[in-house]
Amino acid sequence: QDSTRRYKYQYTGQGYNRVQAGPLVHQEMSKILRDTIKEVGKSWVGLSVVHLGDNDVPNALNFIDKYTQIPRIINPIIKCIKGVDEIMTWPGITQWVDSDFGSAEKLKCSILRDFYRHGFDGSGDDGGSCIDGRLTSAWNWCQQLSKKKYFVIFALTGFSSFDGQF
Repeated sequence: QDSTRRYKYQYTGQGYNRVQAGPLVHQEMSKILRDTIKEVGKSWVGLSVVHLGDNDVPNALNFIDKYTQIPRIINPIIKCIKGVDEIMTWPGITQWVDSDFGSAEKLKCSILRDFYRHGFDGSGDDGGSCIDGRLTSAWNWCQQLSKKKYFVIFALTGFSSFDGQF
């Protein structure tokens, strides 16, 4: 802990926040990012910068909070995908899924393709490729789920919400 780094209360574009640098968190996340980019190589898509202590991610607590949102988004999708095979044993479901989606596998691929295409497209923020842009895009996708052709599959596999128990 560095007592010389005080919070600055300021408007960040996301409301008023306590802005404070987090050099240790920033250093560690930058190392993880560098290692990941090195491992992925030329196929890396996204920024190679860690936002922390700025308008996008005002402080280390915000940084942690942003990353803890990911399971709240991903787990209900995983539960749905895993539940497709079970509901395919229910009367009438196989015929409907085959008619509308082609097969259970095509249904799963349709859900995942739509999520990866729109849930991480960066449309939610000017930065696009940073965690803010990606999370906003993912939450926007979640918000649109009830309008998707496959929403009933989520309901049949036990989906209640992205904030509920999963």
